[in-house]
Amino acid sequence: MVSKRGGCCGWLIVALVLALVATAAVVAIMKRKPGGGGGGGSSRRPKPLPVPGPPGDVDSKYGDSLGIALQFFQVQKAGKLVDNQIPWRGDSALDDGKEAKLDLSKGLYDAGDHMKFTFPMAFTATVLAWSILEYGDQMTAAKQLDPALDGLRWITDFLIAAHPSDNVLYIQVGDPDLDHNCWQRPETMTEKRPLTQINPKSPGSDIAAEAAAAMAAASMVFKSSDTKYSDTLLQHAQKLFTFADTYRGISSDTYPKLQSYYNSTSYVDELLWAASWLYHATGDQTYLSYVTVQNGKAYADWGRPTWFSWDDKLPGTQVLLSRVNFFGSKQTSNAENMGLKSYRDTAEAVICGLLPDSPSATGSRTGGGLVWISGWNSLQHATNAAFLAVVYSDYMLTSQTAAVECSGKYFSPTDIRNFAISQANYILGDNPMKLSYLVGYGSNYPQQVHHRGASIPSDAKTGCKGFDYLHSTSPNPNIATGALVGGPFQNDSFVDLRDNAVQTESSTYNSGTLVGLLSGLVTMSSIAKTFT
Repeated sequence: MVSKRGGCCGWLIVALVLALVATAAVVAIMKRKPGGGGGGGSSRRPKPLPVPGPPGDVDSKYGDSLGIALQFFQVQKAGKLVDNQIPWRGDSALDDGKEAKLDLSKGLYDAGDHMKFTFPMAFTATVLAWSILEYGDQMTAAKQLDPALDGLRWITDFLIAAHPSDNVLYIQVGDPDLDHNCWQRPETMTEKRPLTQINPKSPGSDIAAEAAAAMAAASMVFKSSDTKYSDTLLQHAQKLFTFADTYRGISSDTYPKLQSYYNSTSYVDELLWAASWLYHATGDQTYLSYVTVQNGKAYADWGRPTWFSWDDKLPGTQVLLSRVNFFGSKQTSNAENMGLKSYRDTAEAVICGLLPDSPSATGSRTGGGLVWISGWNSLQHATNAAFLAVVYSDYMLTSQTAAVECSGKYFSPTDIRNFAISQANYILGDNPMKLSYLVGYGSNYPQQVHHRGASIPSDAKTGCKGFDYLHSTSPNPNIATGALVGGPFQNDSFVDLRDNAVQTESSTYNSGTLVGLLSGLVTMSSIAKTFT
């Protein structure tokens, strides 16, 4: 995970916290037992389970937490707010884009700062759109579909504005050095907010392709309710994919300063991800051929499971293309079907790595059962993995696939769903700290979220240098409702200090997969066999 952000003076405290925790973490790792739900497994292949019907009764725990999680998109909104539901938020960043004669005022702030990074914001839109496509009926049952659509459109409006011509995409609004040297409310920002773009001479295939994926996925979400907007999104998606594929390069190579924030490690995963979404959106076989016959062997890294994140889209692509393999397409060639089977096999390797009783289970977990990969924003990987797990289990249920085989041991869709439930429950308070990591859910959640707007009273006059509020040990005066904070250390401990950005900062991109995870657990239901 990247090294990201924090207050300019808070790192001394963070370093002390990390030093104190290190020894305990090592002990915890040595003592750790496999856990985290998803138990079970059998040496015999089970019989297929019946296909669920329409959405049933809503599980109030997941329905309530879904409603809270969706509010974070409102907390993070920039621009001229419409029907604002957050009393301590107001209009902000209204001049973003003016230097290029564009309106880039919309979009979401990245985390506890006021930066707009197109890369993680577009990833947020892609997984949020995916969540709506898979679980829109469940969201409707929980009366949460409209907030999800609103959050998605606020991002895609920004992406449309950020793509003013075929081969230009604005990838950043604001200077992270200037932004992070201030601690202030977004409504009172005065520092310069320069623009950064990619173009043929300054390429960024990773970001252009992620934006293409986001707009292709979103075009299907809005197809039935706003055909014109859907068509606009799809046109942008196709042009951005061509731009990304034609003028190749990694954004953080083009702009080395990005390496301190979102250091992209490749762009081929985003090309496959975008082409997969464009295939679903258009039905155009050339996109399917692109990800299977033309580039599958070279780019997909078949057989090697990795962790789904804003940087690595391969696991998401593997699960998404498994959908085509599960539900079939009469137009696919033998060579394309072979490629799809390789994606599905790799998706199953991802799933096998998650299940604690699987012979190939990852040992990187906390004692409380949370999948734990990185100290910074540790909940990111658990949330993403659980989202993929619940989606894959529902593909299995709907297709009446009895089990996945993990080195001779069989696991049913219920086993996989139980793993997803275990990660969601850990987030919501079933953990050694008895703490809900979703701000606003339950009676015990972090009080010092590393978030500028939440930490400063709405009537305070701080100017740029409101760092007294960063370093204060008092609870935030405003609740960043729906924020999923960074999360625990590997020994399941959590230090609720605003200066401890490693654990208490929330990132917008966590919310997309969290919404999908909670939506998938709201109620049991079959999924649509096609998005269109």
